Amino acid sequence: MSSPMDAFRAYEERAGLPHRFISEVVLSGGDDGAFSRLERGELSMEEFHEEFASECARAGETVDVPALFAEVGDGSEPRPEMLQAIALIRSAGLKAAALTNNWRADGGRARDGSTTAGTGSPLLADVFDVVVESAVVGLRKPDPRIYELVCERLGVAARETVFLDDLGANLKPARALGMTTIKVTDPEMALIELEAVLGFGLGVS
Repeated sequence: MSSPMDAFRAYEERAGLPHRFISEVVLSGGDDGAFSRLERGELSMEEFHEEFASECARAGETVDVPALFAEVGDGSEPRPEMLQAIALIRSAGLKAAALTNNWRADGGRARDGSTTAGTGSPLLADVFDVVVESAVVGLRKPDPRIYELVCERLGVAARETVFLDDLGANLKPARALGMTTIKVTDPEMALIELEAVLGFGLGVS
């Protein structure tokens, strides 16, 4: 799926904020910041709006948090080429899991459409063998425990897995656990790298 960072950059440009301002506020908050707590399911969206707006204000800028996160939700659509690749991977007899840092939106649904009960939306439940959501399990990438949880639920060792993510900070602990990692800057190039690891085609043109 598209990264929230894409929506962050677009909002910053439109609102006249410094480049990467929102990301820097997220990073400076660390594990105790509003964003991390939201993704672990510790804050409601309403609570997050207030706390994150305060963090942005302390950093010197005004952010309309409800508007920002409405845009993030609008941009959350699965990438067709990835859906095709996952289908081919599973048809080859391999397992596929979604490990997502997400949050509970109004009405108790997570950003990617899965439910706070952890059952996953029909789409995710159909696409993947396992879905692990940060807002449900109370852990978030890059905490090594969430990668271990995914491996446990898949019934595989870390060294038997390939992990794709668009953030280097999320890849580092996966590598430390023995996973093969691929950084997704361009989806097509990432799939080409994955084809090389797996040894069969994934429909990349």
